[in-house]
Amino acid sequence: EIDYVSYDVLGDVVCGGFAMPIRENKAQEIYIVMSGEMMAMYAANNISKGILKYANSGGVRLGGLICNERQTDKELELAEALAKKLGTQLIHFVPRDNVVQHAELRRMTVLEYAPDSKQANHYRNLATKIHNNGGKGIIPTPIS
Repeated sequence: EIDYVSYDVLGDVVCGGFAMPIRENKAQEIYIVMSGEMMAMYAANNISKGILKYANSGGVRLGGLICNERQTDKELELAEALAKKLGTQLIHFVPRDNVVQHAELRRMTVLEYAPDSKQANHYRNLATKIHNNGGKGIIPTPIS
């Protein structure tokens, strides 16, 4: 039995393969990873439209937004505002840290490469928040 599955999809192809797990009732709760950049927020809104489309037929819900910081102006405020518009929560704000790139160069996760780092602790906190939020997802209210 699978508890969690993570999909990493490009924001500009959200209408393609992304919807398949939702259509086939394989996803119960979705967390959208985005940043405060306009195209990332646009994609998050489009993903929310996909969730809304299948919410009543399959029971999929939006668990919340996860902001992966890109260090743009007012990023936290923009992410929180989008979450509010969608009727959900910003479940975690992941700060940008070069330890991610250092780990990637070694083909490792941050938890493998730097298990005691602040970034590793952010990922642990995020996992705990997702686990504790299970079943509290909502039907989103995307911006038209």
